[in-house]
Amino acid sequence: MIHKIPLDNILFLDIETVPAEENYRNLDEDWQQLWEQKTQYQRRDEYTPEDFYERAGIWAEFGKIICISCGYFNHKGDVRHFRVTSFIGDEFKILKDFANLMTNHFSQAQHLLCGHNAKEFDLPFIARRMIIHGITLPDKLNLFGKKPWEVPHLDTLELWKFGDYKHFTSLKLLTKVLGIPSPKGDIDGSQVGHVYYVEKDIDRIVTYCEKDVIAVAQVFLRLRREELLVDDEILHV
Repeated sequence: MIHKIPLDNILFLDIETVPAEENYRNLDEDWQQLWEQKTQYQRRDEYTPEDFYERAGIWAEFGKIICISCGYFNHKGDVRHFRVTSFIGDEFKILKDFANLMTNHFSQAQHLLCGHNAKEFDLPFIARRMIIHGITLPDKLNLFGKKPWEVPHLDTLELWKFGDYKHFTSLKLLTKVLGIPSPKGDIDGSQVGHVYYVEKDIDRIVTYCEKDVIAVAQVFLRLRREELLVDDEILHV
């Protein structure tokens, strides 16, 4: 099935998120109470709500998006390129720019979105944050009333499961086992908040996010038994 999908019809993506506030103490009393209630089962007795707040970026209600990186194939004859771009700035601008990209270039029936664990994390997170900011959902994110086979989303994690729904494989592990150069650089997901709030190095985060997008595209190519991208084919725009 995936062999029949024209690569140029797929928008590959990855997001980076952080807690909405740098510190738990910056939250007002209502938000602190809501955070305590939301995380009581995850924290158990091991962490206080304040200690656990560094993980707030994984919940759309308590986190925010600081980078969306996208990649898409462009074929001209026998020449193949993979164009990578990123949206940064304040979250409203990031989401508006991403929505415009989808609306203007990836809104037709044949277009699909693809990420690793994107169905569970990236795409719902984007949609929820758009709703919070009052941004109209692009059609590719508005799933209300759609049947499962009508949802225009691909997920390399799901493709690798082959129906084994209890199985989780990280992107780092999947690239390793498939012989793909590791997407990870000098930081990992647990460090993004520190790099953003303390080091204030958004360029480092963009590099990290774009590497993941490239890795997802490489995994997709391996699943199709096609040649991996080489550096000369990857264009950062």
